[in-house]
Amino acid sequence: MKELPANYAEYLAQQSPNVVDAVRPVLQQSAADQLHGVRVTYNTGSTGHQAHIDETLPYGVIFEDID
Repeated sequence: MKELPANYAEYLAQQSPNVVDAVRPVLQQSAADQLHGVRVTYNTGSTGHQAHIDETLPYGVIFEDID
């Protein structure tokens, strides 16, 4: 598995364990493919934080959004 880029690792270091658990697999997928960035959304409902590969973002970029 590829190592996470520094900005991905820094992002994870600043998050709560619940957020890390939710977004780390997608960050790892992005690092493995090295094609696209990651959009992290937060929903105040029961789903909380979610992440997905976003083809509109360049590799290495994390964009936070409210769902």
